[in-house]
Amino acid sequence: MLQEKKTSSWTAALRAAFPYTIPIFAGFWFLSLTYGVSMSAAGFSFLYPMFMSMTIFAGSMEFVAVNLLQGAFDPIQTLLLTLMINARHLFYGISMLDKFRGTGWKKFYLIFGMCDESFSINYTADIPPEVDPGQFMFCVNLLNQLYWVSGSTIGGILGSFIVRGVNTQGLEFVMTAMFTVIFLEQWLKEKRHVSALLGLGLSTACLVLFGPDNFIIPSMIAILGALTLARGRLEVKEVACQ
Repeated sequence: MLQEKKTSSWTAALRAAFPYTIPIFAGFWFLSLTYGVSMSAAGFSFLYPMFMSMTIFAGSMEFVAVNLLQGAFDPIQTLLLTLMINARHLFYGISMLDKFRGTGWKKFYLIFGMCDESFSINYTADIPPEVDPGQFMFCVNLLNQLYWVSGSTIGGILGSFIVRGVNTQGLEFVMTAMFTVIFLEQWLKEKRHVSALLGLGLSTACLVLFGPDNFIIPSMIAILGALTLARGRLEVKEVACQ
């Protein structure tokens, strides 16, 4: 009886999580197929993108790794480059401290598998009351990683055959479009848009000040600081609106 209850609980979490990940599936498959093909074109076996997607699971860094694997061995440069590219996850982690509390052994995978898309879903999703939040977030991470691993593996196997005669320029815009949809869904769900407008304003200011190549980390620091200072007022107003 206990085993049946546990199984049905995980099944409910998976069913609740899957609809949220459908847009991620579309974006991930386009990009991961491209990543697998690029690895194949660089002369690597499909095993490389498959195992790298399993163990690294950081899309931007995996694309960069194609060139790193072809260059001279420089672990210090690789470490610094990885920290620079994925520094935004530090802020994601701070935001998820309360949500990850009490998740037990699942916390380890929740930390490892927290990509941009999983963070967006797990932070904003309305989890059904009958579904365990830890199981829901675990299923979101797992599904998103399965999408990425399967796409990169298939891309690595098929190689250049799937893009022969096809112009793939601009394919990376799929991720931009997907994040736009996620932002609009969150905007429509909120009664007040103070945090969203604050994020847009500070990001725009940092873009002007630091340029398109260096604005992400400063903007995240500014947003984190602003939301921390305004947290009390925002929570009071949110309660008043309810």
